[in-house]
Amino acid sequence: MAYLMGIDVGTSGTKTLLINDNGDVVASAMSEYPMYTPRPLWAEQDPEDWWRAAILTIRQVLQQSGIDPSEIAGIGLTGQMHGLVMLDADGEVLRPCILWNDQRTAAQCDWIMNTVGRERFLDLTLNRALPGFTAPKIVWMRDNEPELYAKAAKVLLPKDYLRYRLTGVYATEVSDASGTVLLDVQNRRWSEEVLSALEIPTEWMPECVESIVITGTVTPQVAEATGLKAGTPVVGGGGDQAASAVGTGVVEPGLVSVTMGTSGVVFAYTDSPSRDPEGRLHTFCHAVPDKWHVMGVTLSAGGSFRWFRDTLGASERAVAHLSHVDPYVILTSEAQQAPAGSEGLLFLPYLTGERTPYADPDARGAFVGLTLRHDKRHMVRSVLEGVAYSLRDCVELFRDLNVPIQQVRAVGGGARSDVWRQIMADVFGTEMVTINVTDSTAYGAALLAGVGSNVYGSVPEACQASIRITDRIEPIAANQSIYNEYYPVYRTLYHALEPAFSSISATDQGNA
Repeated sequence: MAYLMGIDVGTSGTKTLLINDNGDVVASAMSEYPMYTPRPLWAEQDPEDWWRAAILTIRQVLQQSGIDPSEIAGIGLTGQMHGLVMLDADGEVLRPCILWNDQRTAAQCDWIMNTVGRERFLDLTLNRALPGFTAPKIVWMRDNEPELYAKAAKVLLPKDYLRYRLTGVYATEVSDASGTVLLDVQNRRWSEEVLSALEIPTEWMPECVESIVITGTVTPQVAEATGLKAGTPVVGGGGDQAASAVGTGVVEPGLVSVTMGTSGVVFAYTDSPSRDPEGRLHTFCHAVPDKWHVMGVTLSAGGSFRWFRDTLGASERAVAHLSHVDPYVILTSEAQQAPAGSEGLLFLPYLTGERTPYADPDARGAFVGLTLRHDKRHMVRSVLEGVAYSLRDCVELFRDLNVPIQQVRAVGGGARSDVWRQIMADVFGTEMVTINVTDSTAYGAALLAGVGSNVYGSVPEACQASIRITDRIEPIAANQSIYNEYYPVYRTLYHALEPAFSSISATDQGNA
């Protein structure tokens, strides 16, 4: 029997997963690390933390499984997208990685769009330059850290830094590279025109391949450190959302996934590149060779629920500790006691700015409609509903592009909640299903390793062999009617509050 390993360099920690060629999970391990916020709306991590976590979890998985490492046919990599890992000529990290949810680069985004030209940039990359993406971070470093920038020799994404440490190879693959906005997404290669216009040396960019291509093998030094077998193939893998889509089976038309992690992502497969004329959606290469996807992102989805738990859920956390249950279970049971629509209480989940459909790093979270009648039950339900409304913004953009939506597959931590899945089904007006895979991102990376090492013949074949539907939730007509009345109200709130958001941000920065 062959085994496949998937490694996911996440925002909260690195997860390593081992599956067999039947798709069964044999072992998994997770190791957490901190995220640093040196200034408001900044977010950084130390790449060395990722490497230490990878070594630890690989060792734990090998120990749990008890398999001979020579039985591992391949390793697939995935992880948080858009992060900037800048290396010098000796392969040493120059500064902490600037993460996907960092919002410091608004000025650089404007400069990029003006330098290349808005329409030309959209034609080449199929996306707007947004603060979370990689290219603006490179320009920010040039503008603000010229001494370090002068030492730069290579740009890597988080998972590809792990590849470098595993194999000694500088490489990436098309799905993750799409999120740098330095890729010609339609032709699946680095855009010489964009790189030249931004004065970013082409030689800084790693080789870019399809997601199933073997990029290198585990070195003898890494084999000694991890317990892996030297020479084990490491395939391209995918950015976290593309890998999660593979792990969810969203590799054919009509299927859509909603990933409820720290951020919320709505993802749809497309046979050809499809661009939103206003650049509100992301159009990226899929991890399926020669296919694409469209994607919308709510930056604080599960992050909003976690904020509520940590800030306003002290009593629930205390009860959960005493009763040995997850505090989220208590909070969602409270939400279930409030009616659909939360009796007019609306929540904007823009706690770290927003990306889709409002590319606004200055956006802020808000409760709107509070009255003396509202209590914590209404507040927690309104948080769940507000995230669902924000994700519906993405779904509506898919519909505008005529992307077929036949079934929505819910994955991620938030998808474990029956209450939240029902709210999403009612807000979207679609069937919501769950599948047998819980860690879809690392699982998808493992499946990609299986295709690259010829365990499976293709990505769809790997998904068909491994992924099954486990539950279905249909919309409740009465709730759907209520949400259809409140959703247009929700849509007005960002535009009404946007001037206040800008003023708050300007005042914040002036007092920093």
